[in-house]
Formats: sequence, C-alpha cells, structure tokens
Amino acid sequence: MACSRTCSRILGLSLGTSALFAMGANLALLFPNWDVMYLLRGLIGRHAMLGSGLWGGGLMVLMAATLISLMGWRYGCFSKSGPCRSMLATLLSSGLALLGAMICFITSGVALKDGPLCMFDVSSSNQTQAWKYGYPFKDLHNRNYLYDHSLWTSVCLEPSGAVVWHVSFFSVLLCISLLQLLLVVIHLINSLLGIFCSLCEER
Repeated sequence: MACSRTCSRILGLSLGTSALFAMGANLALLFPNWDVMYLLRGLIGRHAMLGSGLWGGGLMVLMAATLISLMGWRYGCFSKSGPCRSMLATLLSSGLALLGAMICFITSGVALKDGPLCMFDVSSSNQTQAWKYGYPFKDLHNRNYLYDHSLWTSVCLEPSGAVVWHVSFFSVLLCISLLQLLLVVIHLINSLLGIFCSLCEER
C-alpha cells in the first residue's frame, strides 16, 4: 500500500506538471510571434481558440492530478478511505484526466492535419494580387505540408513563421497529451493493485 501511495504522489506531480506545460503551449498558440495584435483582430486559428490545451489537457488534468496527489498523501477524506471510496476516487480522477487528455490529443492531431490560419495569395494568373486569411494547407491534397518544408515559408505570408509556430506548439500538445494518457493508464493500474492488495491484507 505504501508503494501504491508513493506511486500516486509521483503520478499526481507528473500529471500536474504536464498540465501546466499544456496550458503554456496553448497560450503560446494564441500569440503568434508573441504578438497580441492577431488575437485582438480575431486572426487566431479555431483549433488554438478552442483551447483544448487550456481546459482539456490543462485544467481537467490538473484537477485529476490534485485528486491523485490527495489520494497518495491521504489528505482529508482519503485519510481513512475504504476500498469503495478509493475505487470511486480512482475512477473519477482517471476518467477526468483521460477525457481531458483525449480532447487535447484529438484537437492537436486535427490542427496539425489542417495547418495554421494565415494570410496567403489566392490570385490566379489573370487577376491582380489578392491575399486573404484562411487555411491554405487544408485542401492541399497532392502535397503534405508537414513533410514538404518548402511550403512553410512560401505559402503563409503572415504571420511570419506561422507554420513553424503552429507545428511546434501543436506537436508539443500532442506529445504532452500522449504522455498524460500513458500516466493515466499507469495510475489506474497502480490504484487497482493498491485496492486489491488492501482487500487481501484485510482478509
């Protein structure tokens, strides 16, 4: 049981730290090149504005991490918690973290597939130059911008380095949410083993 509690403390701390990093990465996506003007003008991509790293991989996972840490340190109502209460707390914390991490993971994957919101040239051969904001890589069927780095500087005109910013921070969110999912599975296994061992000790 002591080993299980120690593991819960470590998992709670790890999940809490990952949640703070997820929130930081999502905040960075709201300020391309650290410029607040794009946010004020409403020129931020819908995936970043959804804020799945803030409330999904961030706040929801942070709440679950707090609950896991309380279970590990046996604070408050967990000081003398029985198997039923421990099981309920385990399922609640695991479900909350799993849902938040999954939302962040899916949103980040879709964001990487669609590409960033940026200003690009939409003029044809018989028209004058025309620029607009949109998702130039979303309907690019014959080429994948993630692997074709020549598109990163030639398509998006503004913000400068929009593709690098988008890919970097959404990749970070994708990796963080994947790590969170792994930690949740470990927490679930650890808690179930702890509850099973406590039941065996009682007998």
